[in-house]
Amino acid sequence: MSGQIKTLQENRFARILSVGSERGNRVVTNEEMCTMIDSTPEWIEQRTGITERRWIDETQTPLSMAVGASRTALERAGITPEQVSAIVVATVSHFQQTPALACHIAFELGCPDPAAFDLSAACAGFGFGLATAETLVRGGTSEYVLVVGVEALSLMLDKSDRSTAFIFSDGAGAVVVGPSETPGMGPVVWGTDPKATDVIMTDDWTMTMPKGEFPFLKMEGRQVFRWATTFIAEKSAEAIAVAGLTPDQLDVFIPHQANNRITDSMLRHLKLPENVVVSRDICTMGNSSAASIPVAMDALLEQGQAKSGDTALVIGFGAGLSFAGQVITLP
Repeated sequence: MSGQIKTLQENRFARILSVGSERGNRVVTNEEMCTMIDSTPEWIEQRTGITERRWIDETQTPLSMAVGASRTALERAGITPEQVSAIVVATVSHFQQTPALACHIAFELGCPDPAAFDLSAACAGFGFGLATAETLVRGGTSEYVLVVGVEALSLMLDKSDRSTAFIFSDGAGAVVVGPSETPGMGPVVWGTDPKATDVIMTDDWTMTMPKGEFPFLKMEGRQVFRWATTFIAEKSAEAIAVAGLTPDQLDVFIPHQANNRITDSMLRHLKLPENVVVSRDICTMGNSSAASIPVAMDALLEQGQAKSGDTALVIGFGAGLSFAGQVITLP
């Protein structure tokens, strides 16, 4: 006679308990950028909103930034490394196929036996990780999940490429997701357009890159811009709706820090009230892909522009072309 499979006790809700971040130490101004590419500081700022970006220096690596951001998040949550059930890392900047960067982070933090794995969804990666963590916590599989977005994209840039070199940057952001007595995360709206896999991509370094060099990042900027200002704007509205809210009930909007003009277009589409705080972290950070949302979130809270308990829409979008958005309660 067959027995009945036992399931874990589900937690009713999950929420983000804390956030931490680290940025590349090297500040690269538009003026310095224009010594590498044929452009002007004014053109870069007008097209993207970026005035400077942060790149790693010789003392930093994706691992060191991820560990620093994670330690801050754990301390702020009052969670010890021993209590971490799982580590989910979103990155395209870990150049060792296996083990995952998450495993290295677990070792550095002193987590004894967490589930540890990486996600590759580029600029949507943090959103994919956040949705995964919520499912783990609500399903009872994990109590506390560390979600990390980390990139060192300066290593992957053709610094003479006028279309990409000035956009991307380096940083890490981490959040702790844990159980909650009240709803802290709305349903995720996510997906991928597989017809556009070649719009943002890197070289296959196993086939084309000389030994010791990194794969270059390439992007069809115009196509990404059109996609983000139409389809992603619609998905942002959908994320608000499935959370049972209206735009005027938001306090904060933290889009992926891709381009200020994309953010402006999304604001017009969503018709957000003027009192909604909008992240513009890209201006002094650049586009740090999977790290951009948690890094921007931490900055808003640290600067007092947003506060714990605020209702925020977060949405990431990029290579794949992939996207993931949720309404959350800020930690």
